[in-house]
Amino acid sequence: MSDPSRSADLVDFDMLASSLSKRGVRVEDAGPGAAPWTDGTAIFVDLAATRHTQLRQLCVQCALLAAGSFEAGLLKAMKRRPTLAARYLVVEAHRALLALDAVLPPLARSLIDPGLAGRTASPTDSLSLARTSEPLPEPPTDFGTINVRALLSASGIATGEAAGGTRHLPRNAQQQALTELDDTAQADEEDGEDTVSSPVGGGGGIGKLLQRLFEQVRRLKDGGAPGADAPTHSSRSGARGAVRGVTSSASASASADSLDGLLGPRRGILYPEWDTHRGAYRADWCTVNEVAAPADAHASVEWLAGHALRKPLARLGMGLDRIHRRAQGDDIDIDAAIESELERLAGSAPDEAVYVESLRLRRDLSVLILLDISGSVTQDSPAGGSVHVQQRDVAAALVTVLHEVGDRVSLYAFHSQGRQSVNLTPVKRFDEALDSSVMRRLFGLVPGAYSRLGAAIRHGARMLIEQGGTSRRLLVVLSDGLAYDHGYEPGYGRADARKALAEARRDGVGCLCLSVGASTDTESLRRIFGSAAHASVPKADRLAGLIGPLFRSALRNGEAKRRIA
Repeated sequence: MSDPSRSADLVDFDMLASSLSKRGVRVEDAGPGAAPWTDGTAIFVDLAATRHTQLRQLCVQCALLAAGSFEAGLLKAMKRRPTLAARYLVVEAHRALLALDAVLPPLARSLIDPGLAGRTASPTDSLSLARTSEPLPEPPTDFGTINVRALLSASGIATGEAAGGTRHLPRNAQQQALTELDDTAQADEEDGEDTVSSPVGGGGGIGKLLQRLFEQVRRLKDGGAPGADAPTHSSRSGARGAVRGVTSSASASASADSLDGLLGPRRGILYPEWDTHRGAYRADWCTVNEVAAPADAHASVEWLAGHALRKPLARLGMGLDRIHRRAQGDDIDIDAAIESELERLAGSAPDEAVYVESLRLRRDLSVLILLDISGSVTQDSPAGGSVHVQQRDVAAALVTVLHEVGDRVSLYAFHSQGRQSVNLTPVKRFDEALDSSVMRRLFGLVPGAYSRLGAAIRHGARMLIEQGGTSRRLLVVLSDGLAYDHGYEPGYGRADARKALAEARRDGVGCLCLSVGASTDTESLRRIFGSAAHASVPKADRLAGLIGPLFRSALRNGEAKRRIA
């Protein structure tokens, strides 16, 4: 559940700020007319200003945080030197904004002075330039100010004389995972101008290593930045749900030091995407790659035998067996009835077991779980920990219980980096045994990048139909409900996800969408998941009382859609 003391706009700003700054931060009111600033854990903007002004102020502070502009050594040099801090801000803010240009909304990009931004390559260079006597322009009002004392205090360095002078304390751990832009902070397709839409060229990094890897991908000359404007494969097929296997051009041309080169060649599958603006499908628009997950040998693994989900799930997967020659039932056993009549005509006592009874005696359910590991799930959960941890634990429980009761179960994790890099990681396939290696792959997943939800749903439904092997099929999506990627802005992404779910149900796949531990409210989930069964659960331990009815509702819905089709 979201914090009731915070408005929906502030919650949306929190998500956007955390995505851009690559750490968990919240947004607070700086006061009418006050300059924006940050202490590293909160960003203060003028909430009385226009929406555009608020977003520009927010983007500047986020860019500075993401670029490492507030290192303790730099801040100490600016302590009690407001003129130096202002000169540093005007140089460093341009550099930081340019470094984040690939994921900035257009209204924030207009603040960048490329000439000034290109003069420095690091915060240290910016401070060195600020220390010179060279004339520099005044920082724009949207740049705000640097609150040196607050930043030093939040970073764990005492600033007051009462503390006995400057002393070092342990630094707070900083979240470095790739994060994704939140589409709930932006206008719906019916709400007018989309003020924070942005192309996603691959920003962020999990520590320095992944940050360097994704920067290398963006610098590839042949492919350019992955996303809606990157080249795609042509095809004459445009039918709903049509897919085509290809070898991704990004993989084929990847150099040894690119991300694709390090992960090895990947075989891509093309899927259409619903363009709500044109009211038509874009054929072969998205490339889904199945990328193997390295098992984390040091990941903690918790076996969930006897979990509370067992009882409500135990009977859901039972298939009907038709038992002949029963004394009662819901149909006539023709052969038995004829034999009984012949016995009566011959003068013998007829056998009254002439019915067919339908009994649930065997498992007949296959379940594929799609786990969202995009950057937005790194957000703190009101229940404690992160949303990713909450949803990962639910995925582990579902896989364990469904496997133990005899259902066929598969688990895929997904995130995306543009329409040509929708990556799904098989954690457990249908025919794979559930052992410690599966759990180590699951607990070793690290969230990052973005969420092209429609393509992930289409691929999951296809795997269920082709590999499930049962008449009853269920797709479970564990996500915070944020669909965002390059060219996959609000309204557009939600409409595509709803269309993908409708396609799956028309093919007889029940669909259940769960948001666990996130602040996403029911109305927001309805807007993205439509009429598919969905629920927002504040804590994983509250799922046991809901999972049975939710599974039944999703299965009935899929079976009804299949009969109508």
